[in-house]
Order: sequence, then C-alpha cells, then structure tokens
Amino acid sequence: MLKILIPTDGSAHAMQAVHHALHLVGSGLKARFVVANVQEGANLYELVTAHDPVVLQQVNEGASRDLMRDAVALLSAAGQAVEQDFATGDPAHALMDILERQNCQAIIMTTHGAGLRASVMGSVSQEVVQRSAVPVTLVKPRLDEPE
Repeated sequence: MLKILIPTDGSAHAMQAVHHALHLVGSGLKARFVVANVQEGANLYELVTAHDPVVLQQVNEGASRDLMRDAVALLSAAGQAVEQDFATGDPAHALMDILERQNCQAIIMTTHGAGLRASVMGSVSQEVVQRSAVPVTLVKPRLDEPE
C-alpha cells in the first residue's frame, strides 16, 4: 500500500491537498497517509525567555498538532489510515527528513501555503520537487478559496 506524505500549514490551501488525496482514494487508490507540519526554529527572543529547549520543543509540537488537526480529522473521518509527524527548521529540508523517516513513497502538497513564504510562488513546494526522490503531486489552490 502506498504511503503518502501530506505537508500542511493549517491553511485552506493546504486542505485542498487533503481533498485531492481523498479524491484519489475515491477513484481506487489504496494508500495510507502521513500528515506533517514544520515549525520555524525559535527566534532569539524565544530562546532567551524560554531558557529550556524542552519547553520550546513542546510549544512547537503543540502548534504542529493544532495545525494538522483538520487534515487528520478529515482523513480519519473518511476511514483512512493516518499518522502525524512534525519537525522544526527549514520546511523543505525538514519535509525530506520526515519523508525518509516515515518511508513515504509519494508526496501530495499545495503549491502555496499561508503566510509570508506563500508570497513567493511555492518556494517550499519548488524546493521539495527539486529535492524529492519520490513523485510529488502539486495541487494548485482554487482561486475562490480564501487563504
């Protein structure tokens, strides 16, 4: 059974990748999924005020789980096997680490995410396509969807 990585940042655009994955399943694809989120590393202020890397890690994990919640719920409600994974750091590099760690054979992701990085046409998705050793399906956001 194909194991597919679906990166998400919690945005409506990212959810379109989940809907695409479910469309493929509805068309007969047998798959299981890993929903992943990557948090940026701590900034200087966070490092100075938190003092404890374990606390920062817990905050990042909580934020990741929150941003993955809708994607995981949708896949689970559709009866799909789904795991969660998260990392901290550069998104494209971290996603490649998750891909390898989870032994995924494909990626389905949106071309645009939320936030400042989304203003550059899919900077993360472009880098993932360049780095990935597995097929990457890019889902373009629908124009009528809010970010």
